[in-house]
Amino acid sequence: MSPKFEKVKGYYEDGLWNKTMVKNAVKKGWITAAEYKIITGEKYTK
Repeated sequence: MSPKFEKVKGYYEDGLWNKTMVKNAVKKGWITAAEYKIITGEKYTK
């Protein structure tokens, strides 16, 4: 898992971040596209 995976996942699950914000975390390299799917349940698309 990426170092920031748990932090991003927590923000999303707590309702602090939406899917767009999680997608931005992928773009910044904080998490991977595969981790995006784990967090949101949806396939990552650019």
